[in-house]
Amino acid sequence: MQDLRGKVAVVTGGGGGIGRALGERFLAEGMQVVLADIDAPLLERTVDELRGRHGDSVLGVPTDVSLLDSVEALRDATVAAFGTAHLVCNNAGIPSGSDGALWEHHVNDWRWALDVNVLGVIHGINVFVPLLLAQGDGHVVNTSSSNGTFAPLSNSTVYATTKSAVTTITECLWGQLRTIDSPVQASLMLPSTRTPGALDTGIWRPGRNRPERYERPGQAPTEGRDALTPFVEQLERHGQELVFAPIEEVAEITLEGILADRFWIYLPGERSAATIDARAASMREGRDPDYLVAPSPWNVPKT
Repeated sequence: MQDLRGKVAVVTGGGGGIGRALGERFLAEGMQVVLADIDAPLLERTVDELRGRHGDSVLGVPTDVSLLDSVEALRDATVAAFGTAHLVCNNAGIPSGSDGALWEHHVNDWRWALDVNVLGVIHGINVFVPLLLAQGDGHVVNTSSSNGTFAPLSNSTVYATTKSAVTTITECLWGQLRTIDSPVQASLMLPSTRTPGALDTGIWRPGRNRPERYERPGQAPTEGRDALTPFVEQLERHGQELVFAPIEEVAEITLEGILADRFWIYLPGERSAATIDARAASMREGRDPDYLVAPSPWNVPKT
């Protein structure tokens, strides 16, 4: 996709964070943008603010990506408003808020994260890709993470597992689209910035908007949990300071990748290369995955 002006973008998780930044960047390119989010009040505030600058070019559709019929309703609302979709960003994602070691995680922490982070992407593909194929034009961008793509952070098992799945799903999607010689493109976006630092997104608030069907009987509720403060305190104990990078840089790098039709949308660097090399060497040589217990270069997650 070389010319975005006048085309239609759909962004899940668009009420705030990376999703909102993507929507704002696409609007600046002259696109019509549909923002979807499970947090209806947040979405309404975001859309009202953006309409003040972009008018009717932006639409908000409350959506629960874990439910297929909700994503189908998102597609129908998009087509009703703008006629079609060209760019679909399956960006919605959640941290599970799980406690303790892997064997202590509540099964509903797994269910919630798998339903949103993995099935949410699958629903987006199943619902929108046929539309893109039928019109012979389009691009799908799935949001993953370095945590689960290059190597998992072993202390965030649920999140890393879901993002590993998103990476594999997107690789397979790209391969199948190329097999049929389709003009529809697929990309994997790993949130990265040119400015060093973490990203202030919903990852720091596990449990926000957690549906009742994912309650954790026998364990403490996660609603409203603040994960940022203990992380800052942990860094301070090691003489480090948490610095946030501009979230707009993620959107800019994503736009560059879309225009270039790149599969891997992120900024490669020495740290990512070292992690990739260490993991590949462990597999190639049959050695233990020592990179999982060594100090991780990804100890400040981007997403």
